[in-house]
Amino acid sequence: MASSAILVPFDHQSTEHVLGVKTSELWAQTPQGETPPAVGTVRTFYNTPANKVTAISSLGENFARKSTDAKRELLRKSVGSAVKQLKALDGLKDVAVDASADPHAAAVAAHLALYKFSLKTKPPSPFHPKLKEPLPEKLNFSPIQASKEWERGVIYAKAQNLARTLMELPANIMTPTNFTERVKAEFAGLKNVEIIVRDEGVTHGTSEPAKILEIHYNGAPSRNDQPIAFVGKGITFDSGGISLKPGAGMKLMRGDMGGAATVVSAALAIAQLQLPINLVVVTPLTENMPGPIDSVSSVYAMNGKTVEVDNTDAEGRLVLSDAIYYTSTEYKPHTLIDVATLTGAMHVALGEIFSGVFSTSDALWEQLRVAGETEYDRFWRMPLDEDFGPQIYNSNADLQNTGGRDGGSCTAALFLKPFAHGIEAEDGQEPALKWAHIDIAGAMEATRATPYQETGMTGRPVRALIEFVRNLSGTK
Repeated sequence: MASSAILVPFDHQSTEHVLGVKTSELWAQTPQGETPPAVGTVRTFYNTPANKVTAISSLGENFARKSTDAKRELLRKSVGSAVKQLKALDGLKDVAVDASADPHAAAVAAHLALYKFSLKTKPPSPFHPKLKEPLPEKLNFSPIQASKEWERGVIYAKAQNLARTLMELPANIMTPTNFTERVKAEFAGLKNVEIIVRDEGVTHGTSEPAKILEIHYNGAPSRNDQPIAFVGKGITFDSGGISLKPGAGMKLMRGDMGGAATVVSAALAIAQLQLPINLVVVTPLTENMPGPIDSVSSVYAMNGKTVEVDNTDAEGRLVLSDAIYYTSTEYKPHTLIDVATLTGAMHVALGEIFSGVFSTSDALWEQLRVAGETEYDRFWRMPLDEDFGPQIYNSNADLQNTGGRDGGSCTAALFLKPFAHGIEAEDGQEPALKWAHIDIAGAMEATRATPYQETGMTGRPVRALIEFVRNLSGTK
């Protein structure tokens, strides 16, 4: 029985031979329709060559004429579709991938398509929290021609898969404490990294202690170079508190720490790549549960503003706002990006396709947009406009933590804005801080499988964040 395979993304106009396999001749032997095959159409040949399996996956019509970004996505779909077929074959272990069209994109697609989260006991789950040794991957991928681009793509994909795992694991397993322990284990041995865990936070409704996790990566030529900052919302389970969520929405809330999961996973890849920048990551971690002293009240935020808590299910912006203020004042980054599964309104607005971005900087928005298009981990800019203000300003406090259903993601972003210290221009100078808030409430879960991603938590926008930082660092 064959234990190895060759995976060939097939350009109908140019692919002829790969490792001695006459791919054009093989494809021509299969049934042909009146129209060219769609991207990801796979033809699998057994014992071709001897003792191997060859999977040939279409790149679609006129591949060479497409734009660079479009080619990358077609390649991901082609490779992912083939991987999904190959991983269903028992006994197959090693897959050689023709990654010549784009090694980075091919590596990303192969490793994302292989991933499937499960805690089922048969077969044994690689995600079981008490595993003493990691289980081997179902398939081992290698490029036919080794390259740094392939290795970089593997790092991008594995970082996204880590975020998917952190978001998928049940809340009784992925508590704030366990989250910090898992992150420390993932970063163990990496150069230029310091991890700080602070026993701080609000836990009126739960017995699980809150944590603040900080990751400091110093890869720039000087430790004193101004850093980039990521802040991630880390509600490890969100019941809604006394504003209890309906039962139908509870299951998804295991992933309400998706902001924290994605920023720490992106930071892991940045540290593994040793990109020449300084990065600070701050993630406030806690549960939102009903309890004897959980109440609707008014609070004083870290920046001194008063906040009327109108709804305990809008808790994410409360922990996120203080984390943004702390990070922007304590570490004075030149750029701060926060990521959060913040509002159901974002899911309504953009579905699962785009992550919504609110930004005070046109330049930062454009950099994020470009990174998102490169990785097909896309963003859509949303309005950060003071005309939404009366919905959250007209209360007894400076701010109200909800502004009603209308424009819900916009009022949530506007709530966060006063906590991003440095975004206002002073004395005619450019603002000291460029800030973007990314709401991933829609993009956090895929309810429809794609050619290179199964259903479930997506781990987005990990790849876009890594690409953004890589571009900013000037690394080729």
